[in-house]
Amino acid sequence: MMNKHLLSSNKNEWGTPTDLFTDLDNEYDFTLDPCGYNGRKLKEDMKTNDIRESGIDGLKMSWKDERVFVNPPYGRELKHWVKKCYDERDNAEVIVLLIPSRTDTSYFHNYIYNCVDKLIFLRGRLKFIDLETLKAVGSSTFPSLLAIWDNRNGVKRNVHD
Repeated sequence: MMNKHLLSSNKNEWGTPTDLFTDLDNEYDFTLDPCGYNGRKLKEDMKTNDIRESGIDGLKMSWKDERVFVNPPYGRELKHWVKKCYDERDNAEVIVLLIPSRTDTSYFHNYIYNCVDKLIFLRGRLKFIDLETLKAVGSSTFPSLLAIWDNRNGVKRNVHD
């Protein structure tokens, strides 16, 4: 019998490691974090705090003309965030999605594999940020990936629908 603790976590929000976010932001100059982790303002000019505090649902809002960074909750709602990224891929200037590397899932095959402009499997295990203390915690128990949809050059993708 499989140990149920191997398949679960006591939390589903993992703060982005500062160095990783800084490197990505230097390349993509993000304007929107639709997950908007309260207390973790990623950039002064981002709408981060506005999203959570105002009760705006990042899954329902338009990402048109935004440069979007998405580090979604990693629970059951993760698949909805992956689909939202896919649905907004032609509206946003760029979308960078940071998620666990679970290549066996339906959402990976339906919305990421052969659908992104760039797929990066991150080496090692990330040291995420505790969203309350804003300090790095131990290494994650899972590998991570970045899925990137990039419209900045106006090139349309050859993807399946």
